[in-house]
Amino acid sequence: MIDTITIDGPAGSGKSTIGQGLAKALGFLYFDTGVMYRAVTLAALQRNIDPHDEGAVSALAEGIHIEVNPPAKDDGRQYTVLLGDDDMTWDIRSEPVDDNVSIVSAYPRVRDAMVAQQRRIAARGRVVMVGRDIGTVVIPNADLKIYLDASVEERARRRALELHRRGEQISYDDVLASLRERDRLDSTRAMSPLKPADDAVIVDCTEMDAQDTLEYVLRIVSQRSAAAAAKD
Repeated sequence: MIDTITIDGPAGSGKSTIGQGLAKALGFLYFDTGVMYRAVTLAALQRNIDPHDEGAVSALAEGIHIEVNPPAKDDGRQYTVLLGDDDMTWDIRSEPVDDNVSIVSAYPRVRDAMVAQQRRIAARGRVVMVGRDIGTVVIPNADLKIYLDASVEERARRRALELHRRGEQISYDDVLASLRERDRLDSTRAMSPLKPADDAVIVDCTEMDAQDTLEYVLRIVSQRSAAAAAKD
C-alpha cells in the first residue's frame, strides 16, 4: 500500500533524522540520494579525472553502476553503498569527496544519470528516499510525499547546536547567513528547484522536536495506509 515515501525540504530541516527513523520503524531502506553524487565524485578521483572536467565526469556517471542497500555491516552505517562490486560506504565520506561533490552534482548529465539509478532503486519498493527534488522529479508517482520544513531561524539554531557539539566554532549568525544563501540557491536554480510537490504533505516542524516530528509523520503513514486499505 505505502511502498515508496519521499522526504524533501530545505537544508537543516531534519530530513535525514526523520528519514532514518521512519525507515527503521517501517523496515524500509533509508536512501539519502546525495550518496550517489558522492559515489560519482569518488569514482572520478580514483580514476584521476578532474572533477572540473564536466564531459569526462558526465561520461563516467553514465557508465558506472551504483547500489544502495540496507546496512551490510554493524559499523554505524545507515546503508551500504556499492560502486560496482566494491563497498564504498565510508570512502564517499572522505575530505576529497567533500571538497568536490558540489561541483560534480551540478552537472546536468550527472544528475540525469543519477536520477535514472535512483528510480531503479525506488522501483524495488519499501524505500524512504530523502533529498530536495525526490517528490517533484525523481519519483513523482511516490505513494507518499512529505515536505519537511521549518523556519530558517530554527534550522540555523539546530545546525549551530549540532556543529558546536562536534567541537566546531561557528556563530549562529554565520550559520543563519549560510542557510539563507543555500535556500536562495536551491529554490532558484534552473534545474530541479527546491519546492514541494503539488500533492506533498507539508510538515512544519519549527515547533516540534525530532521525536514529535517522527511520530507525526508515522501517523500520516498510518492514515494513508488505512485509507488505501479501505479502497481495496
